[in-house]
Parts: sequence; structure tokens; C-alpha cells
Amino acid sequence: MQTLPDMPKPAGDAKQYDLVFHDNTTRTVYVADVERPFPEGKLIISRVDLMGVLTHVNGAFVDISGYSREELIGQPHHILRHPEMPKAAFKDLWDTVTAGEKWHGYVKNLCKDGSYYWVYATAVPNIRHGKIVGYTSVRRKPSRKKIDETIAQYEKIRQEESA
Repeated sequence: MQTLPDMPKPAGDAKQYDLVFHDNTTRTVYVADVERPFPEGKLIISRVDLMGVLTHVNGAFVDISGYSREELIGQPHHILRHPEMPKAAFKDLWDTVTAGEKWHGYVKNLCKDGSYYWVYATAVPNIRHGKIVGYTSVRRKPSRKKIDETIAQYEKIRQEESA
């Protein structure tokens, strides 16, 4: 198994998770119960290759994630995976975009310092000469009401996944 760099343990209370991703990479992360607000008036944008490896991130992505651009480029996008995200959400995302279609949904991402942020994400395939060559995701500020609904929905899905 390949291993991503473990997240540094943040100061204060944080819960440790040892994650195994769909590509069999592993990573230890620490989660603090601190939500970062989505940056007002900004869009968070990234591009990945066919394997989900980051090839482009904009400034808003860098700022909210807490990682430098150099720490992000070349890493799998799941470096930001929050352990409370159900696997089914990402399976749906990948099934949709690899079929050449647009996907949208609510995602809870994990920052370098263990805090988190919610986004409303739209992911689309990048098509060149009739072939998918990568994917672009644009994240917008989510509604608090929708986040609250999504939290309950994702909890139910996670319980089903662990049953």
C-alpha cells in the first residue's frame, strides 16, 4: 500500500483517523471540531487528472485548505477527504464524471490543520478531441440549511456502509 504524508497533529483536541482510500493509499488524519467559513465572494477551483491527482488549484483553494500550492499539486484530491464523508458520495461523483456527465453535491473537506469546510461542488469532465483527459471542480458557498440536511443524510449513509 502507498502512503500519503500523515497530517501533522494539531494543537488542542483532535480525533485521530487512519484512512484507507479507494486506491489503497493510507493516511493518518486528525479532525478538530472547527468549521472554517466558505470565503465570501470566491469560488474554489481545482483540476485533476484521470487518476484524481491535483494538477491545478486556485488561490481560494490554497487559502481555505491550509496547504501550499506546492503541497497540493501532484497529490490525490482525497488528501482533503474528511472521514465523515460517506464512500458512496465519492463513488457517485466518480461514476458520474467518468461517464462524461456533470456531478454536483455537498462535500465536507478536511484542512491541513484538522479544521473543515463545507462546499457545494460541481465537477465536470474535461474533454479534448472526444476523450476525457481530466476533471474540473468548482465549489460555491453552500446554504446552511442544505448542509444541515446533508449532515443527517450522510450520517444515515455512513451507518449503512458500516453495517
